[in-house]
Amino acid sequence: MKALVLKKPGKATIETVPDPVLTPGNVLLRVRMVGFCGSDLNSFRGLNPLVSYPRILGHEVSATVLENISRDSRLSAGTEVAVSPYSSCGKCASCLRARTNACQFNETLGVQRDGALSDFVALPPERLFPASLTFKELCLVEPLTVGFHAASRGRITASDTVAVFGCGGVGLGAVAASSSRGARTISIDVDDEKLDFARVAFGVIAINSARESLRERLAEITDGRGPDVIIEAVGTPETFRAAVEEVAYTGRVVYIGYSKQPVSYETKQFVQKELDILGSRNAEIEDFNAVIRLFEAGKLPVEQFVSLVVPLEEAPEALRSWSENPSGFKKILVSLD
Repeated sequence: MKALVLKKPGKATIETVPDPVLTPGNVLLRVRMVGFCGSDLNSFRGLNPLVSYPRILGHEVSATVLENISRDSRLSAGTEVAVSPYSSCGKCASCLRARTNACQFNETLGVQRDGALSDFVALPPERLFPASLTFKELCLVEPLTVGFHAASRGRITASDTVAVFGCGGVGLGAVAASSSRGARTISIDVDDEKLDFARVAFGVIAINSARESLRERLAEITDGRGPDVIIEAVGTPETFRAAVEEVAYTGRVVYIGYSKQPVSYETKQFVQKELDILGSRNAEIEDFNAVIRLFEAGKLPVEQFVSLVVPLEEAPEALRSWSENPSGFKKILVSLD
């Protein structure tokens, strides 16, 4: 079968690789569409500390069941599914607390193990979510779930004002989740096109922090108190610090992004504000189900979210183009049909 293989930083090629072996209890899938994620871009640039090379990329997946030798009756041949790309060991502290999304020994498709940017893949049934959605929608489920999980970690309610740093796929997932919970939501980015999309799609307040004073705008919106919850989905030292500095007293800060450099804090903010500072990793089953329900209800836009769809043969060039001009793309999808 054909697959996109990241040979080393900066070099992605289409290669012939062995077909997957279908073992008892697994499901054989025909991959239909795969999305590029920010972690794929970091892997291409050599900035992802979790990836090893060579690696087949791909963890935002829509697929069709070809053969099911598990006992899961939901997954008959022809069923279309979204995919959870994570694994869990069942034995670490996180798994024993039933928080398998944060498994100490997780191996994500396309990062610690080969991904799904190939013709076929075999996966366990508990990682598959059948739904009557388009391939594009199924492909977008996983990146949105990461933001939905962050909203759950932040315990967002309709009485909260929530600010989200970043309008990428994960950040937009957090915006969608916050809005769906009825919270007054603020999107913060430096890209007007992405901010306009968030404003139109989800009815949020938009702040371009490159052109406006973030502190003044947040104070204006919140009567000087600051947001009750801030979700960081960028991963820079500046946004890590700003989340703590701008959140309200006794507020909640949720970090999704990884900062690529060390972050220096004025730690008195943690104590004086008595903050809840929370990490958010991957997503849980209920996050997948929540995103699927919103897609089925027609409450998540798709076409405006995707800027480019390419066939597998053009995926290496699309990845290079994205690396050279990251602000020029919202979402790139690779079609394997």
